[in-house]
Amino acid sequence: MPTHPFLQVNVFSTDPLLGNPLAVVLDAEDLDEARMAAFARWTNLSETTFISAPRDPRADYRVRIFTTLGELPFAGHPTLGSCHAWLARGGVAKGAEIVQECGIGLVRIRRSDTGLAFDAPPLRRAGALAPDLRARVLAGLGVAMDDVLDAQWVDNGPPWLAVRLRSRAAVLAVRPDYAALEGLMLGVFAACREGDAVDAQFETRAFIAGEAAPEDPVTGSLNAGIARWLLRDGEAPARYVISQGTVLGRAGRVVVERDGDALWIGGACVTCIEGSVRI
Repeated sequence: MPTHPFLQVNVFSTDPLLGNPLAVVLDAEDLDEARMAAFARWTNLSETTFISAPRDPRADYRVRIFTTLGELPFAGHPTLGSCHAWLARGGVAKGAEIVQECGIGLVRIRRSDTGLAFDAPPLRRAGALAPDLRARVLAGLGVAMDDVLDAQWVDNGPPWLAVRLRSRAAVLAVRPDYAALEGLMLGVFAACREGDAVDAQFETRAFIAGEAAPEDPVTGSLNAGIARWLLRDGEAPARYVISQGTVLGRAGRVVVERDGDALWIGGACVTCIEGSVRI
């Protein structure tokens, strides 16, 4: 079996054990889709990525992103973690920013004061949920109607939908019925209050019914979609911090920053494991 450089990276936390882990396989040109999918199931992480030479001459590298269920055209923590791994293995960008090629096209990444940040893609689908879907989602989450402020699509590649709740306490109290939510990718979030005693302005949770680990510890793509919703409606400042992973014993922190027309989603990345893998 061929040997490939391999890193396991912690994303969205400076503590190696408190963010979201990502498995990264480099020099993956010789791996076909079936082999990638099999390895992603074996790692049993929320995502595993495979880096190869770009096909688009404007890109610095190409990445393919797999969950245990299949391939995604884009995801946030795999974008930052893959870029971190590519740089750690000697990658040199063609320009001031790093350009990633993935299923949705080209994604810009820049170094920031918090680590790395990607330019969030536009929403593919936005707006209110259909009444029957909204009813299914709220029933599956088991949330009190008085706690629900709104529910909208925030699809930016992964088909996320998000429910805004009245308080951080309501977000932390959610206990989903995953069977009722089968096939959905959804998030819940709320603004934090002064009495919440957390170093963030919002608290988020992400659920992917059907995954081996159905709650994602820290989620870049979901928070990017929610940011577009909040900033569009004037419900968030131009720069803010999101807390995620609290219920899972994590301490993820996602930094959102609007800079002109760009929306940057960033956080820390730390290499936890480095070596090689035979696939």
